[in-house]
Amino acid sequence: MPCEVTRTTLRSMNHLPPPAEELRLLDAELWQLDARRAQLLARRAWLVAALHQTQQQPRAQASTQPPPTAPPRPETAAPSVQNLLLVLGGVLLTLAAAVFTLVSWGHMGIAGRALVLGGVTVATLAAPAALLKRGLRSTAESLAGLGLALTVLDAYALHAAAVSGADGTGYAAAASAVLAATWSAYGLLPATAALRLPLPCALAAAQLPLLLWALATGADPYVITAALLVTAGFDAVSVVRLKAGPVRITAVVSAYGMGGWGVLGAGRLCLTADGPGDALRAGALLLLAAGIALGAAWWGPGTRHALGLALTSGLLVVAALGGVARSGVPSHWAVPAHLVVAIALLAAVRVERLPDAMRLGFAWASGAVQALSVLWTLPVVAVVLLGPAGRLHRVWSGAPSDARAAVAVEVPWPPYAAMAPLVLVAVAAVLALGVRAQEWRGRARLGSVGLLWATAAMLPAVLEVPYLAGMLVLGVMTAVALYACRITASAARVTALVLALVTAAGLTLVSLASQSATLVALSALTVLFAAASWRTGVAPFTAPAALVYAAALASASGAAADWPPARTALMVLVVAAAAALLAARADSPRTTVSVEAVGAALGLFAVALAVTDPPVLALVLALCGVIAAGTALRAERRPVGYAATALFVLAAWVRLAAWDVGTPEAYTLPVTVPGLLVGALRRRRDPQASSWTAYGPGLAATLLPSLVAAWADPHWTRPLLLGGAALLVTLLGARHRLQAPLVLGGSVLALVTLHELAPYVVQVTGALPRWAPPALAGLLLLALGATYEHRIRDVRRVREVLGRMH
Repeated sequence: MPCEVTRTTLRSMNHLPPPAEELRLLDAELWQLDARRAQLLARRAWLVAALHQTQQQPRAQASTQPPPTAPPRPETAAPSVQNLLLVLGGVLLTLAAAVFTLVSWGHMGIAGRALVLGGVTVATLAAPAALLKRGLRSTAESLAGLGLALTVLDAYALHAAAVSGADGTGYAAAASAVLAATWSAYGLLPATAALRLPLPCALAAAQLPLLLWALATGADPYVITAALLVTAGFDAVSVVRLKAGPVRITAVVSAYGMGGWGVLGAGRLCLTADGPGDALRAGALLLLAAGIALGAAWWGPGTRHALGLALTSGLLVVAALGGVARSGVPSHWAVPAHLVVAIALLAAVRVERLPDAMRLGFAWASGAVQALSVLWTLPVVAVVLLGPAGRLHRVWSGAPSDARAAVAVEVPWPPYAAMAPLVLVAVAAVLALGVRAQEWRGRARLGSVGLLWATAAMLPAVLEVPYLAGMLVLGVMTAVALYACRITASAARVTALVLALVTAAGLTLVSLASQSATLVALSALTVLFAAASWRTGVAPFTAPAALVYAAALASASGAAADWPPARTALMVLVVAAAAALLAARADSPRTTVSVEAVGAALGLFAVALAVTDPPVLALVLALCGVIAAGTALRAERRPVGYAATALFVLAAWVRLAAWDVGTPEAYTLPVTVPGLLVGALRRRRDPQASSWTAYGPGLAATLLPSLVAAWADPHWTRPLLLGGAALLVTLLGARHRLQAPLVLGGSVLALVTLHELAPYVVQVTGALPRWAPPALAGLLLLALGATYEHRIRDVRRVREVLGRMH
């Protein structure tokens, strides 16, 4: 095409279609795009579903197939299997050799069997040397064990073949000695020195010769025990000289086993000794055992067992020397004799050349004996302190003749009681003078004080001093202990306080035998504990104790004056009032709490005393309410006011019951009036408080019981008064927009009105024709149905009004 024509043609062309045509083309293109998009979305959904099914099929197959199991692993290591097989083989061969030796084998006699067994034994004992050279140590150990067992069978065969007439026990002693020597030599040979079995077996066999020899000679128990102890000494020497390994472990086990057996035998001989001679022999055995233990502690390698061995040695020395002394003194001197030896043992603790472990072991041994000696005196202390409690069921039966008769009321007096003070004084002296370590000195001195106190408490009964003198001793001890509470040290103060409380309790029990003694003792204890209460540190304990003794004095005084329990309750209330006053003036919160707790308990005790007399009970409850109200005046005890209110109400109820008042309002109005006053005060302080919380309990306390009584009352007075009160409450609730008075007053008023109109309704119902009630009911339903929507709206309005009330 020529350029001119092309240029002319392009100049005359229109590149854009008309708007209507262009809009049509765009709509067509958009429709095609929508159709294509819908097709692609459908294809996509199909592909997603197909992929989902493809993924679910392998999972389902995997869930139906069992999980792959791990390859089995061996439960036993190869060396363990090897050792087990070797041990079982050796055992079977040993059993076979025993059967061969003990049971006839063909026509071969015992001599022939002995020769065959001897040859097999030599071959078996020679095999481990060759096996060790080849590195088969476990097999060598098994064959060595078999060879050692065959030597035992050889010894039996020799006895049966050559020396059958010899004594079996004696031959066993000699055979065990020979076997021990033979096995030792076999284990020490250069070719078999690597074996671990022969030497422990030789040491085990060495435990038998002396014991079997003593049994074979018919020795007495002393010689047999000596044989055991000598064998234990040989084992102890072996432990000291041998190095760590199986042989030393065997020696340790043998030493403890034979030594323990020997010590038990020597102890039994010491306890059953008939005279000084037998006691000396048994004591010598115990001293031998003590020497063995001491030597092992001294020369033994390491200090791990030195403390226990030194402790055992010290105890054996005490048992030996104490047993010898016991054989020559009366039986009740046995414990003091052992105690003297234990105290003398403390001299070894001062020897600087001894190792620290041994010195500590001796100290523990002496302390253990002293502790056991103190435990021996506890029955005497228990009789002195708790024995007078047997007089509780027969108080004021008469003053006893002496202090011992005052404590041994229903329990026997221990026959060794005369020795108890000596034991306690000796241990107290050791604690006070013998303990020099700074960290233990304070505790030891406190323990010494406690033991001296126990001695002083039991001396009047032991010496059978007069009854009043014994009480005087206890009173002085109490006073001294309370004075000691002034000590600044806390531990000493606690100790003195505990001793004072325990002594005072014992004095109170002892004084129950006589009326005058009881009154004097309780008066003195009240004064002592009250005086001690000025000390702030012990006031939380002494002040309550003073109140308790004061209450006991009041009760005892009432009983002495032949007052009835109800009258005595008033005197107890005086102590409770004093407790309330003391709690208000106490300097320590702990003292305040403890005194208030005792005061509350005394108030309950007074109520229990007056429960048999209703008028006095009402008075007691009212006085308790006064005390509680006085306590509630303190800012931190405001909640006690509720208890005071409850006590006043209970007092009023009890008084009304005593007057045979049956009107329920007389019982409910004393609750309602204080309740409404409290509610008004609360509403004044907190205007947002609910009227149900403020006035609900007070109103319900009177309205509900009166409503129940009004429904059962045939007269018109109570319903009229109750209806008027309910109307007044309802009007007040509506006036002040309070929910509780409005609901309670309205409900009670409606129920009272229904009760009063019920007879007339019944009369009117009986006068009407029978068709009238159904007709009236139908009219009523129609009226209700016609105005249902209006009533619903009114109910909603009433609910909103009530909801806006408090």
